[in-house]
Amino acid sequence: MAAVAKQWHLLPHQDDAIRRLSAEIRVPAVVAQLLLNRHVSDPAEALRFLESPLAGLHAPNRLPGMTAAVDRITDAIRNRELIRVFGDYDADGVTGTAILIRLIEQLGGKADFYVPHRLDEGYGLNIEAIQQAKASGVALLITVDCGITAIEEAEEARRIGLDLIVTDHHEMLDDIPNATAVVHPRLPGDYPFGGLSGSGVAFKLAWAVAQRFSASDKVTPELREFLLDAVGLGALGLVADVVPLRDENRICVKHGLKRIAEKPSLGLKALIDVVGLNGAAIKAEDVSFKIAPRLNAAGRLGCAMLVVELLTTKSATRAHDLAECLNGYNQQRQTIERKIGIQAREMIEAEGFANDAALVLGSPEWHQGVIGIVAGRLADQYARPVILLALKANDAASSGSGRSIPGVELHMALRACDEHLLGHGGHAMAAGVKLRPSKLADFRAAFNDYVRQQFPDGTPAPRLIIDAEVPLIALTFGLLKDIDKLEPYGADNPRPKLLATDLTLEGPPKKIGTNEQHLSFRVRQQSIKMRAVAFGMGDRYDELVSAGGICSVVFTPKINEWNGYRSIEMEVIDFRPVRNPDLV
Repeated sequence: MAAVAKQWHLLPHQDDAIRRLSAEIRVPAVVAQLLLNRHVSDPAEALRFLESPLAGLHAPNRLPGMTAAVDRITDAIRNRELIRVFGDYDADGVTGTAILIRLIEQLGGKADFYVPHRLDEGYGLNIEAIQQAKASGVALLITVDCGITAIEEAEEARRIGLDLIVTDHHEMLDDIPNATAVVHPRLPGDYPFGGLSGSGVAFKLAWAVAQRFSASDKVTPELREFLLDAVGLGALGLVADVVPLRDENRICVKHGLKRIAEKPSLGLKALIDVVGLNGAAIKAEDVSFKIAPRLNAAGRLGCAMLVVELLTTKSATRAHDLAECLNGYNQQRQTIERKIGIQAREMIEAEGFANDAALVLGSPEWHQGVIGIVAGRLADQYARPVILLALKANDAASSGSGRSIPGVELHMALRACDEHLLGHGGHAMAAGVKLRPSKLADFRAAFNDYVRQQFPDGTPAPRLIIDAEVPLIALTFGLLKDIDKLEPYGADNPRPKLLATDLTLEGPPKKIGTNEQHLSFRVRQQSIKMRAVAFGMGDRYDELVSAGGICSVVFTPKINEWNGYRSIEMEVIDFRPVRNPDLV
């Protein structure tokens, strides 16, 4: 089953709108064009997008449920009651947990934290954790990045006299937990932005508590320093959770990454050293590809409690040891991920799933903590929803992870297949499931039926949206500086994708990297020559050289610095061995 070729779609060049926006906000035409491509056309909105001032954050007390949550947390801190922060095991959950732990301790409160073990306990709040908290003397339990569907768990907490505050951002059920307070950006109210991640909600809660203890909207200098650190932690969770980098998410990430680069905590400094970012500006893609995988790896393969400890430790030695431990987990994760990917592709061919509308695969050999990553790669490669399951023996409840494509909201698809599942939850594009292995075939059939109903004419080929066609001669350091005004990049604000056509290969391409998984080649367009690097495309070597050395490339321009020499390179997103590609 070959990977599905993407349809190239070049966005229209809006001449009049570009000139108008460029003049009104005084930016180069290319920046105006990129803003318009991201549906930012209003001048005031465009300036807010580019400048992203901290003052643009919405007041935290506008969040639904915030006042009740702050009241109870304030009482608990002042009365020295034991507060337990219960966070999810992913990067979004652990960074949000670290924010609240550090705040409570700074304010003189008593706090500990708990992160469930992914393999032993699974996602979210559970009855045993609530009962154990009560037995340990916990008076107040605060969830981070989970709990919005914990209806039964909230009732148990109320029954045994444990106060519960839920902070979350995931999809809600028809009912919400009967808790002391529920803080969620999409609950009914007037909060203007519903796209916060779990760590983003935790940051806003910490901000509101800091205001209460400062007896003012303007916090004390000490708490202001804490909140700047918290913006940094929140930025890590926001990027890792792939929430839209618009509105206050963009503001938090822009200022948070700057804070991390300039004044990291001991734990983050150790992690930055391990991944080789020390002394450099940290961008959102550095979080996505270097920092977040290491924060997530512990939760996938071991215990995410170590990550919270890293983010809150006051010992440089302990921070170094924990950072090295997370790096080791990440290396293990990469090895396991590659193995599962190979086995899944072999299963697609061997068991005749190549023509299915969706891919539902399971194996007792697969690691539950890694299958979500592989599902995402397969969904992108084959342009269809994918659910992978780590099957257990004796028909025991087994967990899986799913990733989707535009046009199929995964949480709705799973709801339609509810009769075959023990449980499910998540977002439109990512979700988790539980089922018994004996139900796998029935679930596969039902899930495929649902997807086919969404696409009666077959799953459409994925579209690669291209911002603009540019000649290589236009790629200057000045242009790249202008384009970088759109940083930070991420969900809903992708890195610019440019098109160059009629390129001539300058010599044969080279396979580079571990297992020769990448391609490096040089291209020429008239008198301009440039190096191109295609990450993860080593298996497309023959395709690249198949058209007599002529190709078209979709790419992002990057500045490469080596031994004091700076050059502009093309980071390849896709290529075609043709002079003038077909566009849609």
